[in-house]
Amino acid sequence: MEFRIKQFKKPNIKEAIMITGFPGIGNVGKIAIDFLIDHLKPEKIMELQSDSFPHSVFVTEQGLLEMPSVRLYYKKVKANEFIFVSGDAQPVTEEACYAFCNKLLSIAKEMKCKEIITMGGIGLGKIPKKPKVYIAGNSRNYIKGFPNCNIKIYGVVGPIVGVTGVLAGMAKEKAMLSSVILAQTFAHPFYLGVKGAKEILAVLNQKYGFKLDIKKIADEINGFEEESFLSSHEEPGLPKPAKGGMTYFG
Repeated sequence: MEFRIKQFKKPNIKEAIMITGFPGIGNVGKIAIDFLIDHLKPEKIMELQSDSFPHSVFVTEQGLLEMPSVRLYYKKVKANEFIFVSGDAQPVTEEACYAFCNKLLSIAKEMKCKEIITMGGIGLGKIPKKPKVYIAGNSRNYIKGFPNCNIKIYGVVGPIVGVTGVLAGMAKEKAMLSSVILAQTFAHPFYLGVKGAKEILAVLNQKYGFKLDIKKIADEINGFEEESFLSSHEEPGLPKPAKGGMTYFG
């Protein structure tokens, strides 16, 4: 597996917490991490590209082409140091997912990360009015330290697929604490789970003192979740969301 890495800065890190967000159901994790980066203004320190990512390119507002990448940012907030990881895409195969997670964990270890936090969505058959937040991890005492998260996740979800699950699962091999924070969202390919992302941000804001204006966030996204859906579920020929409970998460 080939990884192409660009190092922009090398901060003198004593001990860090890595928080990641990748595309997945409702793009909950991706929305949450990009909001954190936008509001906390961390410094970009690394970019990673790989042939394990989808064979596609992104078109910018300027009409330029960009390869999918994973970007790492550094920021110290109060007594804690953070590495924020925002990914444009996830690896396309299971083997590639494991190789990528192993690489990212090795980078985390080099950056003296002691904790790994991944974020994602739990797919429901309908739009939740107030998404619930669940948490799982590799230490029960550790996950109990996250406010307003339901640790009774067993039986609510099955396997947590993709980077969101595998990265947190493999963290124990690198002697790092890990947690997966999942928010409920609507399981439809055209739906953006910004409400779920907001609930995860509220958890992180309370735990780490990011000083995010959660009320302002709520005002900014009010109605955006429904508008961004663009009534896709009413158009003929498009896939319908599953009926009933959870369908997919990650």
